[in-house]
Amino acid sequence: MKKLLALVLAVLMVITVFAGCAAKEESSAPSNDQSSSVAGDSSSGGSTNKEGPYKFGYSPPTMNNPFFIYIEDTMKSKLHEGDELITSDPQQDTSKQVSGIEDMCMAGIDVLLVCPFDSAGIRPGLDAAKKAGVFIVNFDTDVIDTDMVDVILVSDNVNAGYVMGEQVAKDFPNGAKIAILNSPVGEATNNREKGFRQALEDAGGEGAGYTVVATQDGKGETQSALAPAENILQAHPDLDCFFAINDPSAMGCVAALEAAKKVGQIKVYGVDGAPEGKKAMKEGKMHGSGAQSPKGLAEGSIELAYKLLAGEDVGEHKQLVPTFNINPENVDDFGVDSWQ
Repeated sequence: MKKLLALVLAVLMVITVFAGCAAKEESSAPSNDQSSSVAGDSSSGGSTNKEGPYKFGYSPPTMNNPFFIYIEDTMKSKLHEGDELITSDPQQDTSKQVSGIEDMCMAGIDVLLVCPFDSAGIRPGLDAAKKAGVFIVNFDTDVIDTDMVDVILVSDNVNAGYVMGEQVAKDFPNGAKIAILNSPVGEATNNREKGFRQALEDAGGEGAGYTVVATQDGKGETQSALAPAENILQAHPDLDCFFAINDPSAMGCVAALEAAKKVGQIKVYGVDGAPEGKKAMKEGKMHGSGAQSPKGLAEGSIELAYKLLAGEDVGEHKQLVPTFNINPENVDDFGVDSWQ
């Protein structure tokens, strides 16, 4: 009898222990509703519950461009004390940019500051940031999947191209044979080309003698723009001017003209208003640039990031930074040693 009683007591003790463990697991685990609420929020991937210091992830298309180096430096200067900016350089490689974003999310960033190399191909990186609960500020070049980012701050890129088209029409009132060096994977560069072509149409288009005789991918860098510029010069010796979607690729056109001993004979127009581009204008090697303000983009991006972290209203989902024409006639007003 004593043995039977001992056995019953032992069984009751085991049941009690397991019941307690199950209750503890149920109370400590997050509910399915809570998990899906965070992951499924389309308006914001981040959480405002975390206290600082904060970590920001900076993902430009390349760091082989003074424009993005300047933006990085300006962003760092605007961080609050104790906060950190980490940079991933994908070297104009979409897969590297995506994996770099994934790595920064693993490192615990609170905000992703992203300018995509490929506006469509960046989606997996955006998805990784959303799943990690990271706010996303999209700057300089629009992503295609705009609903996946919290706010967009870009230059008025259509206008940047448009003012260069206007400058070409002013410099060549009787028409011109034009070559374009673009970079078709980015929305910003596509919009610059769109604005440039629209200005030529508004000036009369082909009926007024404005003919685009060649369009090639200069990839947005000086070295990568050199070969296509040289090829265009060989195929079109009567070319009047180049339009490049940024100043680095415009400088590739200048290098091609220097090699062909045609500097000044064929005009070069770009976009950026970079110090090197403005110096080239002073030297008669470039003839206009649709100027951006990387200072405005950098400071504005950090300001928007802190608003997101504080749970404040950021205003319009897409915001534009003004662009304008810098040319040999007004370049002294802006100086050649720094950005505007």
